[in-house]
Amino acid sequence: MTQDVEMKDHQTPSQSVSLSVPSTLQHLKEIASVIETGSHAKEIRRIMRAIRLTMGLRRKLTASVISAFLNFALVPGSDVHARLSGFVPKEGEHDMEVDTATSVTQTPAKHVLPELEIYCYLLVLLFLIDQKKYNEAKDCSSASIARVKSLNRRTLDVLASRLYFYYSYSYELTGDLAEIRGNLLALHRIATLRHDELGQETLLNLLLRNYLHYNLYDQAEKLRSKAPRFEAHSNQQFCRYLFYLGKIRTIQLEYTDAKESLLQAARKAPIAAQGFRILCNKWAILVRLLLGEIPERTTFMQKGMEKALRPYFELTNAVRIGDLELFRTVAEKFAGTFSADRTNNLIVRLRHNVIRTGLRNISISYSRISLVDVAKKLRLDSANPVADAESIAAKAIRDGAIDATLDHANGWVVSKETGDIYSTTEPQLAFNSRIAFCLNMHNEAVRALRFPPNTHKEKEGAEKRRERQQQEQELAQHIAEEDDDDF
Repeated sequence: MTQDVEMKDHQTPSQSVSLSVPSTLQHLKEIASVIETGSHAKEIRRIMRAIRLTMGLRRKLTASVISAFLNFALVPGSDVHARLSGFVPKEGEHDMEVDTATSVTQTPAKHVLPELEIYCYLLVLLFLIDQKKYNEAKDCSSASIARVKSLNRRTLDVLASRLYFYYSYSYELTGDLAEIRGNLLALHRIATLRHDELGQETLLNLLLRNYLHYNLYDQAEKLRSKAPRFEAHSNQQFCRYLFYLGKIRTIQLEYTDAKESLLQAARKAPIAAQGFRILCNKWAILVRLLLGEIPERTTFMQKGMEKALRPYFELTNAVRIGDLELFRTVAEKFAGTFSADRTNNLIVRLRHNVIRTGLRNISISYSRISLVDVAKKLRLDSANPVADAESIAAKAIRDGAIDATLDHANGWVVSKETGDIYSTTEPQLAFNSRIAFCLNMHNEAVRALRFPPNTHKEKEGAEKRRERQQQEQELAQHIAEEDDDDF
C-alpha cells in the first residue's frame, strides 16, 4: 500500500491529465468517425455535428496535431497528403512523437472518403487563418474549391458551404476580394444545377458581400432579384441575407422595407454574435431616424453594446432635439467611427431630418412665427437663410410633416390648431402594423420548427430511442446557443 501511494505521489500533473482527458488528436479521430458514419448513412445531421465539434476544438489546433491527423486520415505519399502537409509548418520533434505515437496503432484507410478529404482541407484552412498566414490560406482555399468542384455528393454540401465561406474570407483578409467574384458566380451556378440549397444561400451571401464591399449596390440588387428562391436552411445565412437586403434597401431609399429587414436580422442573430448584432443595430437606428422615428433609449442600453452605440446615441439626441449645430458637432466628433462603419452617406441624408424636426418643434410651440426667426432658430448657415427657411417650410407642409400654412406676403408660418389624433386613422394604422408584425413572427416560428425524420413511421428499441433523444438534445442545445463561428 505504501509503495502504491508513493507511486501515485510521484505522478506528474501532465501525466494525470493525459490519462483522464482525451487529447485533441483523439477528439479529431472521433470526429472523423462521425463523418464516416454520416457519409455511409447519408445523414447530413451527423456531418453538421462534426463541424460543430471541430469549431469547439479550433483554439487547440497545433501544427503537430494537424500533421498527425493528416497521417491518420489520408494515405501518406498521396497527392492530397503531400499538398496539405506542405501548408502545415514543422514543429518540434518531441510534440510530433507524442502525437504520432497514438496514431501508429491505426493504419490509414486504403480508400479515403471524399467527405474526410474535404474535412482535412477545412481543418488546415482554419489553422492557417488562425495563425494569420493569409497568403497560404488563399492557396489552400483555392485548392480545396478546385477539389469540391469535381465532387457531386449531397453529404458534402455542409462541408462545402464552410469552405466557400473561408475561401471568400481568406481573399477578403488579403484585400483581393474582387479576384474571386467570377469564380463565386460559377460556384453559385454549379450549386443551383446540383440543387445544393445550402451552398446556394451561402454563395449568394458571399456574392452580395463582395458587391457591397465595393459599393456596387445596383449589381447586388440585380443578382438578388434574379437568384432562385428557396427555403432558408441555415439561420446564420438567413440573418446575413436580411442584413445585406436591409443595406441595399437603405441605399435605394426604401426605408420601411430596410427597417423591417435590419430589425429582423438583429432579432434572429445568435446572442453570442455580438459584433453582427451591433452592426445591424447601427444601420437600423439610422434607418429609423431617416423615417422620422426616434429609437427607444433601451436600444442603446443593450448589454455589451453601450460603448459601440454611443456615437449613434448622441446623433439620435441631436436629431430628436432638432439642433443643427449639435448635429454638426456630433458628426465631426465621431467622423472616424462613421467612416469605419461606412454610414457617412446616411448621416449626410440625416441633415434634412434634423431641420424638419426643428421646424416641427417650432410649429408646435408657436401659432405664428416669422421666417427670419425660423432661420435663426434652425441655425441655417446659407447665403440666404430666409429663402431657405421658406422653401424648407413649404416642403414640410406639402409632405405633411407640419400642419401649417405659409403667408408669403408677410413672411409668416401660421400653425393650425392641433386636433384630436384619435379622430384620425393614425392609431388604426399603428395598431395594424403591430398585428402584422406579430403574425409574421408567429408564421416564421412555425416554419422554423424542426423534427427528426421519419420518427413517426418506425418502432424503435430502447437503445435507439436513447440515441435519438441524445441527438435531439444536442440539436436543441445547438439551436439555443446558435453557434456563431461564421460571425
